[in-house]
Amino acid sequence: MTFQEKLAQAAARNNSLLCVGLDPDPRQLPGRAQAEKNPVLYFNRRIIEATSDLVCAYKPNFAFYGALGSEGWATLRATLSHVPPSIPIVIDAKVGDIGNSAEKYATMFFHELGADAVTANPYMGGDAVAPLLQYADKGVFLLCLTSNDGARDFETLPLGDRPLYEHVARKAGSWNRNGNCGLVVGATRSDAMEKIRSLAPDLPFLVPGVGAQGGDLTAAVSCGQDAAGGGVLINVSRAVLYAGNGDDFTMLARQAASRFRDEINRCRTRVGEGLATTRIGASG
Repeated sequence: MTFQEKLAQAAARNNSLLCVGLDPDPRQLPGRAQAEKNPVLYFNRRIIEATSDLVCAYKPNFAFYGALGSEGWATLRATLSHVPPSIPIVIDAKVGDIGNSAEKYATMFFHELGADAVTANPYMGGDAVAPLLQYADKGVFLLCLTSNDGARDFETLPLGDRPLYEHVARKAGSWNRNGNCGLVVGATRSDAMEKIRSLAPDLPFLVPGVGAQGGDLTAAVSCGQDAAGGGVLINVSRAVLYAGNGDDFTMLARQAASRFRDEINRCRTRVGEGLATTRIGASG
């Protein structure tokens, strides 16, 4: 099964476009988790158990596990083993390097960890992302217009008759020969999202910036969704993970995830009698 198929099935089964980021900060874990031998793994497992019927994907950020040192790799691998096989996993690593290095990134994330998708930096050009995109059954989300303030330093600079991020969106369409390319578009950039969607009508958008970063959820969904009312993975991390810090943290995390899922669905375009599932395909 391809990433595209797995994502569409999870979105339909759980009626969800919510992606929960598994970015655990040991300093913020509740006391119940701190008492465990491996606090991060315990916390992640409980979050997954509480939310797996509410999400379309999980997105672990690789840096949060690398920061744990030698045990970080094992913790990440064990975390992924707790994700139900029917839920796709997007590793947020923002990789981007020359071809032979990109091949090793692909081996690390797709073969060794078994991830379904990865985020990548496109700014070294096509040969730096081609080794990732050649895995037709895996997804690759290219940074297009990110949610951080520093995006203005380069991503919004004019290049000819349009800003750089629009060139990225157009280029992603031409790289999408296997129908497995997507874009990262921050929810804090909803003013530009509609334009990006017009340039990449069939590419899935991974949308960070909702929740703790203050992105406009309504605008992100309404402007980012595709023609079928899907095509977006709305990522929420801290607002779900740290919804509570007591012994009831899993219940509060579930309640937060449920609220986000329902709010996302209220913003979606309704097709027929029900909500459309995500539509992911090759860009024409």
